[in-house]
Amino acid sequence: MSGKRYTEEFKVEAVKRVTDRGYKIGDVAKRLGVTPKSLHDWTKKYGDTSAPHQTITNQQEELRKVKAQLRRVTEERDISKEAAVDSIGHCNRYSKIPICRRLLDVLTS
Repeated sequence: MSGKRYTEEFKVEAVKRVTDRGYKIGDVAKRLGVTPKSLHDWTKKYGDTSAPHQTITNQQEELRKVKAQLRRVTEERDISKEAAVDSIGHCNRYSKIPICRRLLDVLTS
C-alpha cells in the first residue's frame, strides 16, 4: 500500500501549526488534507514535547472559555438591540417615549 508522500519541510510546517500556533491536530489535518493519525505521528517525531507552549495552563483554558462566552453574550445583545429597534409599538429607549405615546394614542383611537 503506497500512500501519498510528503516532504520533510511540509511535515515540519504542519507540526508548527499545531505546536506553535496552538491549532488542534484534527483541524490542521483537515485543512492540509492529511489524516489526523499521520499528523499525530509527525508531531511525535518533529515536535518538541518539552516545549512549554504545548501545555495549556488552567488560566489559558479559562481565558479561552471566557472569551467564547463574551462573544456569545455580545452576539445575543446585538440581536436583542436589533429586535428592539425593529419592533413596532414597543419602544425600549427613554428618548422614544413621546413617540410611543403618540403611536399608542393613534392605535387606540
